[in-house]
Amino acid sequence: MNQRWNVGIVLFDDVEVLDFAGPFEVLSVTTYPDQDPDTTALKPFQVRTVSEHGNMITARNGLKVVPDFSFCNAPHFDIVIVPGGLGARKRELHNPHMIKWIQERMRTVDYMTSVCTGALLLAEAGLLNGKRATTHWASYDLLANKYPEVEVVRDVKFVADGSIVSSGGISAGIHMAFYLVQQLLGAEVARTTAKDMEYDIVFDSSSSAT
Repeated sequence: MNQRWNVGIVLFDDVEVLDFAGPFEVLSVTTYPDQDPDTTALKPFQVRTVSEHGNMITARNGLKVVPDFSFCNAPHFDIVIVPGGLGARKRELHNPHMIKWIQERMRTVDYMTSVCTGALLLAEAGLLNGKRATTHWASYDLLANKYPEVEVVRDVKFVADGSIVSSGGISAGIHMAFYLVQQLLGAEVARTTAKDMEYDIVFDSSSSAT
């Protein structure tokens, strides 16, 4: 029987659009071999969005999105994706409800992941202590200085350290999502998905994974 993973993407005001839309697209369009891409019932990843209150959020540059769930009614997620953006740095980093939710979800996920400055939220939650991680290039020093227990890896698209995967700025979340596809379903499925998306990427045993 084909396995299915529930994916939860965290949303908040001033989230960077491609931070969440990139991984959403990759995982949503991934299919099993020989599966009709228009069939949704048996796709490997069921991708949903979640915000603190479940209300409409306004992403960067005014894009409005209605999340599927709030923190209170969100189901179990096998994979959680925490994007970044101005809202992550300026507000969510200081939001105890956000940090607590991330900490609690870490106990039950297969993968906890971040895109861009979403890594700051994982670090604030204490999840990156003693681990390798990356973030947007403009926030390398912020991550390193504010969280000295984190080994900041620079100039890479993503870093996998156990069940935590962090990725660099904005479009790097797409690379991270393809890494998840490759890890869970194999390189051939990842290559097929990339071809369907007309996205150029090389799949190999990246040195950024540990």
